[in-house]
Amino acid sequence: MAKAQPIPGLRADTPYAAAAAATVRVRAAELAAAAEGVLDTDRAARVHGMRVATRRLRAVLEIYAPCFPADDFRAALRDVKRLADALGARRDPDVQLEGLERFAAALPAADGPGVRAFADAVRADQRAGNAVLAETLAHLDVDGLRARLDALADAAQARAPAERDAEGAPGGPPAAADDDAATAADTATDDDAAAAGDGAAA
Repeated sequence: MAKAQPIPGLRADTPYAAAAAATVRVRAAELAAAAEGVLDTDRAARVHGMRVATRRLRAVLEIYAPCFPADDFRAALRDVKRLADALGARRDPDVQLEGLERFAAALPAADGPGVRAFADAVRADQRAGNAVLAETLAHLDVDGLRARLDALADAAQARAPAERDAEGAPGGPPAAADDDAATAADTATDDDAAAAGDGAAA
């Protein structure tokens, strides 16, 4: 399973919409890269890696949902969930087969035929799951899905300048807060000076 890639430029003070754009682009690229070789039943780790990529992407989409056009967001999220389900249909028998291999290695040779018969049934499930996954990949078109995800990122990025204007420059408090703080400081200074003067007069 590939390690999640860091998000370039993401900081604690990155505006919400800009963070959404950067994160979705990286997670969408990870999903597309994980699709290579995913239908090869001799490379079960590829399915696991792509399934994890869909989970990361789904989480990101849901966290940043307000940043995206509602209809496009719902359609993309629906397709990511559908892809995750298809990957699960292939992943479950992969895991069973891996467990059976370890189990069979610890059994006497006399038990081999029974284990192999069970493994054959699981391989049939694996083939069926692979067919479901192949159909889903063909229907969704991973490259097309990535393009739609990138479009969501572009829409979020377009919100970022307005968000910065509303909240103030990243790394500092909003301009209004600066003005309020300055006014409060001036008032406090005037009050202190007046109190000192009253004390001296007394």
